[in-house]
Amino acid sequence: MKNSDQLNAIANPRLAERLNGWAAMMGFWALIGAYVSTGQILPGIV
Repeated sequence: MKNSDQLNAIANPRLAERLNGWAAMMGFWALIGAYVSTGQILPGIV
């Protein structure tokens, strides 16, 4: 992400919320992928 994009996200709350939602969905899919591939919610811990 370019610095200007970060400044736009600070100045524009709708963009910030969209980026936050995108990051949350990436985390969700990473969690699903880890569960499918290992069978554990937190691989190596639980």
